[in-house]
Amino acid sequence: MNKETNYWKTAEQMNGRLAMMGFFAAVINYGITGWIIPGIV
Repeated sequence: MNKETNYWKTAEQMNGRLAMMGFFAAVINYGITGWIIPGIV
């Protein structure tokens, strides 16, 4: 049971870190180019 709990905690931490990295990348991209998703407009 402890292994499963540890796995889910690790998975949640990794998910949070990846989400923050993606958000940071989007902010940097917007700052450099002024576009979040190129090609829409």
